[in-house]
Amino acid sequence: MPNPLFDALFAPLQRRDTAFLILADGRQISGKAFFALIARAANALRAEGVQPGDRVAVQIAKSAEALAVYAAATSIGAVFLPLNTAYTPDELDYFLGNATPRVFLCDPAKAEALSPLANRHNAALLTLDGAGQGSLPALMQGQPDSFTPTDRSPTDLAAILYTSGTTGRSKGAMLTHANLLSNAETLAKLWHFTETDVLLHALPIFHTHGLFVASNISLLTGGAMIFLPGFEADTVLRMLPQATAMMGVPTFYTRLLDHPGFTRDATRHMRLFISGSAPLLAETHTEFEARTGHRILERYGMTETNMNTSNPYDGERRAGTVGFPLPDVELRIMADGAEVPQGGVGMIEVRGPNVFAGYWQMPEKTREELREDGWFLTGDLATRDADGYIQIVGRAKDLIITGGYNVYPKEVELLLDEVPGVLESAVIGLPHPDFGEAVFAVLSPRKGVTLDPEAALAAIRDKLARFKQPKAAVVLADLPRNTMGKVQKNLLRADYAGWFKA
Repeated sequence: MPNPLFDALFAPLQRRDTAFLILADGRQISGKAFFALIARAANALRAEGVQPGDRVAVQIAKSAEALAVYAAATSIGAVFLPLNTAYTPDELDYFLGNATPRVFLCDPAKAEALSPLANRHNAALLTLDGAGQGSLPALMQGQPDSFTPTDRSPTDLAAILYTSGTTGRSKGAMLTHANLLSNAETLAKLWHFTETDVLLHALPIFHTHGLFVASNISLLTGGAMIFLPGFEADTVLRMLPQATAMMGVPTFYTRLLDHPGFTRDATRHMRLFISGSAPLLAETHTEFEARTGHRILERYGMTETNMNTSNPYDGERRAGTVGFPLPDVELRIMADGAEVPQGGVGMIEVRGPNVFAGYWQMPEKTREELREDGWFLTGDLATRDADGYIQIVGRAKDLIITGGYNVYPKEVELLLDEVPGVLESAVIGLPHPDFGEAVFAVLSPRKGVTLDPEAALAAIRDKLARFKQPKAAVVLADLPRNTMGKVQKNLLRADYAGWFKA
């Protein structure tokens, strides 16, 4: 029995002498050298007792070694569990308790603080930093540069990615080898990626965009990646002449447009710019095309499905839309149990080989959102125009997507409601020129209290990852409600829609 991801993505590296990764300092790592990293990491994980089906959780900085850990874990049959580097110990406690990983890999600087969590959940604690140093690399040094991958079937789990749920409790989306491979194959063909491409990769690799879209496509097609630790405009512009394609979130493109060095000449050699993970403002589309002559290709996906739709490579890339369903993805827009007519608004449902296997240890949530016939209820509201282009118009669950990351308002509201002087809070997403959406809080004070919104935000700062923290807050005597007593967040969004554009 083969190992689908190993065979398609990683095995070809054994025979590759050319550069696979180009680092910010100019160093290059060949395919063969990267495969040796995978082998040593795989042997090290096995030495730690990792068995097929075990979870390997990581909260580490982006590096070549970090990418090799992903490759190693999936190649030996483990389930890879990447965690946002901004998560606090309280948040990590839930993830480790829910996923029960065999190994938890963190930054050496956090090892002392996180050791009690690892011990509590019976996970072996290893370390790895952004420079490739730590206890895992030390363990890898004594390991051979070759290994035999573990047999896996297409339906075996390759990864668990946590997403937000309707109650604010994170859910682990289970992704199989077939889910990840099918999506990479479809996108590579749709976006015309080949071994001649060099992808500028400044995305994080704890997220589906950077890990499973960008990295998997490059691995599958034999291309190279300019592998940057994060987005920094000067560095991106310095490395851009070596690239043919770039994937990013809207923030990347707005910050490049703010840079005087980002000109038509600087992008003349580029083949493709892709944007996703958050809505791209139409004005960004227009300004980018006017500046560079390139029209950004926008697509739509989510943690549970990877990519579902894309604007065309050849043809009109229509601003404000996410294009058409992928060739192997069925998509329908539903309301009241029936497909809506053209121009009507309903919830997107998708079915295809990209759709996840369910939520980890949450069968009831799986039944609610993933039907037995394979249709997944995304929770995203959309409409389809006369030409078939899909436009996302909202989220049925009030999910906020800021800078490509999901924030569920209830989690933030529960913390704000505990702040002295706060009677109630409503957290919403507002349009933001940099992040697509920004988290915004509306606070109602207790009777007789003069509430300082900045002080309220400061009170929860250490309890949430930075991307979840409201970027601003206001105080209202009473939150608007309908006749049933439900807070009308749509009115709040309308009232404060221009807050971050002022």
